[in-house]
Amino acid sequence: RSGRQGDAGSSRFYLSMEDTLLRIFTSDRMASLIQSGMEEGEAIESKMLSRSIEKAQRKVEGRNFDIRKQLLEYDDVANDQRKVVYELRDELMSSDDISEMIEHNREDVFTSVIDEYIPPQSLEDMWDIAGLQDRLKNDFDLDFDIQGWLDEDDKLYEEALRERILGMAVDSYKQKEEVVGAQVLRNFEKSVMLQTLDGLWKEHLAAMDHLRQGIHLRGYAQKNPKQEYKRESFELFEGLLDVLKTDVVTILSKVRVQQQEEVEKMEAQRQAQAEEAARRAQAQHATAENQLGDDEAEPASPQTVVRDERKVGRNEPCPCGSGKKYKQC
Repeated sequence: RSGRQGDAGSSRFYLSMEDTLLRIFTSDRMASLIQSGMEEGEAIESKMLSRSIEKAQRKVEGRNFDIRKQLLEYDDVANDQRKVVYELRDELMSSDDISEMIEHNREDVFTSVIDEYIPPQSLEDMWDIAGLQDRLKNDFDLDFDIQGWLDEDDKLYEEALRERILGMAVDSYKQKEEVVGAQVLRNFEKSVMLQTLDGLWKEHLAAMDHLRQGIHLRGYAQKNPKQEYKRESFELFEGLLDVLKTDVVTILSKVRVQQQEEVEKMEAQRQAQAEEAARRAQAQHATAENQLGDDEAEPASPQTVVRDERKVGRNEPCPCGSGKKYKQC
């Protein structure tokens, strides 16, 4: 190197002929040819060797560049999805009223559910009314007598039936709003939406990592792994958004609200039960202390060991009658 006054310096790098770079990208013949006639530890200076090292370094750098390029292409897919999720989350955080978003989600979810049991533009014989009633009851806690509606009104066609089901679901939700108040329900909607989104996003990232680990195997099937990764990750992301809508609407539909008087009554009952449990624990503790005090107040007197016969000496004959000394018997 140069001196200490800031002069332009130079560096020299030394590589062993057994280095991984030279061992992989150069031939054994070159190593034996260059090292012939040289002593152990002597520096090798050869233009041919320097050119071989430069070519090997170019190959390694090109390979590393391709790896980083592919890594970036895979990361771009997740980054695009991350932008969409973060924008949605920022919108939820900055908004005080997401009721309009909830209404759109409810309409999409109920339309999708109804389509499973009442196919669009289908005949009435193709409808599964019993299955639809069970689905609405189990998933959304809505007990609608749809078959009764059809029996009462012969002119209740598909579109009118869809509108009636959705309208009844909206009315049921508005009744909850009247009980707890609009502001309380708005805050609850926001909390449910954020918690559900965060949980599903974590699961989605884990699924993306799992997909990425094995996507290279698609190459054996004559498929482009990057294209397959983009296609399947897009399907996973669409599934994430659909599950988000369904879970939020399900939670909001099945939540049970109570009036303030009922809440205060239940709180009083819980408090009374807690006080009763505390009194029982205190009584048991006092009883245990009293028993412990009685045991300490009346200690048992030690008993002295009394021999029935005199002690036999070591050198005396054994009492068993063998004729041997006691210590040997």
